[in-house]
Amino acid sequence: MIATGFLGEVPYEVQLLTEAHIPQLEVLQQEVVEALPDKAILQPLDEGELRNILQGNGLMIGVFAEGSLMAFRALLKPGMDEEHLGLDVGLTTYAQLQQVLYQEISNVHPQFRGYGLQRTMADIIMQQVDTNEFSVICATVMPFNIASLKDKFSQGMHVAALKYKYGGKLRYVFAKFLNEEIRNFASETELSMADTEGQQKLLKEGYIGISMRQNESEWFVKYVK
Repeated sequence: MIATGFLGEVPYEVQLLTEAHIPQLEVLQQEVVEALPDKAILQPLDEGELRNILQGNGLMIGVFAEGSLMAFRALLKPGMDEEHLGLDVGLTTYAQLQQVLYQEISNVHPQFRGYGLQRTMADIIMQQVDTNEFSVICATVMPFNIASLKDKFSQGMHVAALKYKYGGKLRYVFAKFLNEEIRNFASETELSMADTEGQQKLLKEGYIGISMRQNESEWFVKYVK
C-alpha cells in the first residue's frame, strides 16, 4: 500500500499492481468503455500490453475501494522504434531516449468519477518514478479529448508537437522534463484547437503549448516561447 484516502465517505487504498491483478484490470477497462458515449475515445490495453508493463517495463498503480479495483494508472517504458515520442519532443541520443516514460492509460470506474482520482493517481504515480533512471514523461492526446488534455496540462506537461501518429491519427505530443528548471517566456499567443496548421507552425518556431481555455463553443490553446 502506497497511499490511502476517501472517495466521499468510502475509504480507498492505492497499491502497486502486479500480474495477478490483470483479470481485475480487464474487467474495469470493459466497465469504463461500456459507460462511454463515444467508445472510440479509449483504446483499452490488451492482456499482452498489461503484462508487458507489469513485468517491469513501467509502473502501474491501482485504487481499491469496497474490496474491488476502482481505478488505475500506468506508465510505460517504451521500446525503441521510429514512433518513439522522445524523438517528437526533441531528444536525439539513445541515452536520452532510454530516460523516457510514457503516460499510458488511466481509467476510473463510473461510480467514482467526480472525486479527482485522475489527478490524485497522477500525483501518486509520479512520486514512484525513479528520477535517476527517468527524466522525461511523454504522452499523446487526441485534439478535443478535453478531459485528457486537462489532465495533462494540470500535471505541468506541455504540448511539444502536433502530428500524425499511429498510422495517421492526429495527436498532441506532451512532455514533462522532470529535472527542468522553471523557464521565463518572452512571447505568448493563443490559437484555436481546430487550427492544426497554425499550431504546427508555432511549434516548429519553438513555441510550446501550456494551457487551454474555452470561449463559448471554441477551445483555444495558449502557446509560449
